[in-house]
Amino acid sequence: MSSQNVSESFHITPLQQMVASCSGAILTSLIVTPLDVVKIRLQAQKTPLSKGKCFVYCNGLMDHICVCVNGNTKAWYKAPGHFSGTLDALMKIIRVEGITSLWSGLPPTLVMAVPATVIYFTCYDQLVAIMKSRMGERADLAPLLAGGIARVGSATLISPLELIRTKLQSERQSYKELSAVIRSSVVTDGWLSLWRGWGPTILRDVPFSAMYWYNYEKLKGWLCDYHGVRAATFSITFLSGAASGSIASIVTLPFDVVKTRRQVELGELQVQKLSSRASSSTWHVMRTIVAESGAPGLFAGFMPRLIKVAPACAIMISSYEYGKAFFGKRNQERQTPPPPLPSTPTQVAHSTH
Repeated sequence: MSSQNVSESFHITPLQQMVASCSGAILTSLIVTPLDVVKIRLQAQKTPLSKGKCFVYCNGLMDHICVCVNGNTKAWYKAPGHFSGTLDALMKIIRVEGITSLWSGLPPTLVMAVPATVIYFTCYDQLVAIMKSRMGERADLAPLLAGGIARVGSATLISPLELIRTKLQSERQSYKELSAVIRSSVVTDGWLSLWRGWGPTILRDVPFSAMYWYNYEKLKGWLCDYHGVRAATFSITFLSGAASGSIASIVTLPFDVVKTRRQVELGELQVQKLSSRASSSTWHVMRTIVAESGAPGLFAGFMPRLIKVAPACAIMISSYEYGKAFFGKRNQERQTPPPPLPSTPTQVAHSTH
């Protein structure tokens, strides 16, 4: 039985949804992270990072700001040799540093990326089920609304944690000093400073999520009809995830460019121990990019983003649906009563008396 059929026919508990999304998140990060590690190393070769500079690191689930503490010494952006391209970089990193270097910097980011993904996917599933049952003829719009709302919730919860993580890294402090870091940030800039950078994150992620889920459900339904199947197979969910992720990433690319620049700017202000109030607004950053590079500047990095987002969306959604199918089948087996035992000759003889 395929994923969609099982998950719709048999109730999946929120805990099971969380386990499915957690498994999908870890699998996605393990597969996608090496692509971003290679990309960062190629960028570092072209423009070496100096101490105190920040760069964006993506584990396939969310973007993280990383601080260059000691020049080009951190494993995932030092350059041991000259790379002529992506494949060359991949082979040299494996040969010179070992295959585990392709996942450098991953564990600290998973501490936030996995919970954020679990919250996001579980909230979406719960919201979309409620909305579909109450929206009647407009039930088709439920994925669009549920996707946007779920992303606002997860981004709001995770935004302060990501800011604190960057601060801990830039000041080279341990997690034991976490309360002191939070207090100093609140005293300097107020409580709302913990959500600095929330605005550009929402501007990119909410439209992305709304479009992604709406297109995903539509494409999945269309592919099921096209292939004459009642339920979505693994390949249908994979293709639907890749296509809907690609569409959403292209449309929201200008906001991604702005978000990345603001993230880096905020990270470097933290490193220099300057107030984050000195950072530019989202619209100011957008105007600056247009003034410097024209309108095409807002679509910079088109191909790298597409290459990163499409497989990440495909792997995450197909593994999530597969996880839900597993639990759905398990629930079905538990709920289905065992078949009655066949009557024996002795029982038949007793029944005639």
